[in-house]
Amino acid sequence: MPIGRLHHLIFDCADPAASARFWSALLDRPITYDGGDFVVVARDDTTSGIAFRRIPDHRPPTWPAPDVPQQLHHDVMVDDLATATEAVLDLGARPLPGDHVFADPAGHPFCLIPRPGWAPPIN
Repeated sequence: MPIGRLHHLIFDCADPAASARFWSALLDRPITYDGGDFVVVARDDTTSGIAFRRIPDHRPPTWPAPDVPQQLHHDVMVDDLATATEAVLDLGARPLPGDHVFADPAGHPFCLIPRPGWAPPIN
């Protein structure tokens, strides 16, 4: 039985609207949410997609040199935050600062979020 389902893959950036316009055009997907500092590109406003989050003083990755690493994280939708928190900790995640923010065993951050009302139940 799954603990959660991928919601958004979120990219850190300096200008979320500009990044969203680029990816919207490239993927032929609409911008379905624009909160200024957080913008989503998805098939429609009831599906998951990719999102762009404003980071003050953002420094772009220096691919392939590791000086400035890649900057993204997953949002995982769950039916019950407390149950999912216990489950991811049992799998080896460790808590990070913030509400329901964790690192996977390799240190990659992810967030558990309550399942949006438009999404069917996880289980």
